[in-house]
Amino acid sequence: MIREPQILACSGVLYPPEGFRHPGVQIWQAMRLADVRRPRVCLIATAAGDSRELIEGWYARAGSFGEAELSHLRLFTQPNVPDVRAHLLAQDVIFVSGGSVINLLAVWRAHRLDAILRECWERGVVLAGQSAGSLCWHVGGVTDSYGDDLDAVDDGLGFLPFSNGVHDDLADQPRRSSFRRFVAEGTLPAGYATEDGVALHFVGTRCHEALAVLPGRNAWFVEPDGDGKHRETALPARLWTPPPA
Repeated sequence: MIREPQILACSGVLYPPEGFRHPGVQIWQAMRLADVRRPRVCLIATAAGDSRELIEGWYARAGSFGEAELSHLRLFTQPNVPDVRAHLLAQDVIFVSGGSVINLLAVWRAHRLDAILRECWERGVVLAGQSAGSLCWHVGGVTDSYGDDLDAVDDGLGFLPFSNGVHDDLADQPRRSSFRRFVAEGTLPAGYATEDGVALHFVGTRCHEALAVLPGRNAWFVEPDGDGKHRETALPARLWTPPPA
């Protein structure tokens, strides 16, 4: 059975409360979208430079993902699988870590992952990820990949024809104001922002719903108001509880 194209674009939880299972709960969400008993789930950690610690942690958490069959794709210094396209097309879920979205896009394009991942998406492999792993599927968003200042990146993969703001909390979070400024001035197109712990589930290119792993969190649709400013619409997120370990 071929699934519809789906993307789960997540803001991870930067400061998880005590007892919170992070980041596994959003991986559970992505696995549920795949709707198979034993999902094959591949981690891509390019944005983190294929961090050994991150990849080892991925397998250390294997027991918390039920019957999922875990793998990873490493690109430094060369791919760890003999056929990258075949490996990714065989997955039910591809989950992309946070890190540098600028480096991620450059390395992926060098390895032709932009075309391979589009093919995976069109064939129904669920694409998911946090932070850089959320932004990458969109036209662009806000990044600190170049340094401490926040810049706009506008050459994302563009599977979703929107901009994307992550870690968009109501507290003093400079990403929030920067994202709205870039949308208002036309540097970025209209798009969706997520507070920490919120994910956007897209079916095709339509935002189906927002899912939260923490209570009281929202997503937002942000668009220019035509007068040099922005307007935003809150999208209350449905609280999602993971299955028991």
